[in-house]
Amino acid sequence: MVLSLFPSLGYEANERFNLMNGDTRLYFYDSGHGRQVDIFIDVFKMSHVIDLRGRLDGDGPCASPADLLLSKLQIYEINRKDLIDVIALVLDHPIGEGDDAIDARYVARLACEDWGLCRTVQLNIPRLLHTLDELDVDRELVRSRVAEIQGAIDAGPKPLKWRLRAQVGDRLQWYELPEEVRSPYQPE
Repeated sequence: MVLSLFPSLGYEANERFNLMNGDTRLYFYDSGHGRQVDIFIDVFKMSHVIDLRGRLDGDGPCASPADLLLSKLQIYEINRKDLIDVIALVLDHPIGEGDDAIDARYVARLACEDWGLCRTVQLNIPRLLHTLDELDVDRELVRSRVAEIQGAIDAGPKPLKWRLRAQVGDRLQWYELPEEVRSPYQPE
């Protein structure tokens, strides 16, 4: 369905990338409008792996706010655009349960299961707060919601595997650098 939908909307498939990665990820671009679409199948894999199986069957049109938050905060080489996306997401969604809320318990559970994901989130929160200081938004609301998420992660139980990996710390790389996919029309 996806393979026919995006071309019908004017997008071109990156045939080589899609052939090599089509079981987990697809890439389409709209050169006329300078847009690109990166489609992940079942599992979101960039710097870390977030398994979305069983999480996309809700009433909403896309992933939950918590999954969208993690899709950004899991990026080791996070950029300003991604940080602004996180700030917008946190501004628009309260912390709590339900389709429209960021479920801090879910975020904490995933971070407490994977030291590497947790470490990357820990590194990105100060970057997020630094970017927040440069924006004209309700900073206190964002800070309080981010603090609530961080508090849930800090309070979450860490299994032995997590604690052992934490002892190794930053001495051993804990993240992947994902393949950068470029449109053939995108300048080098």
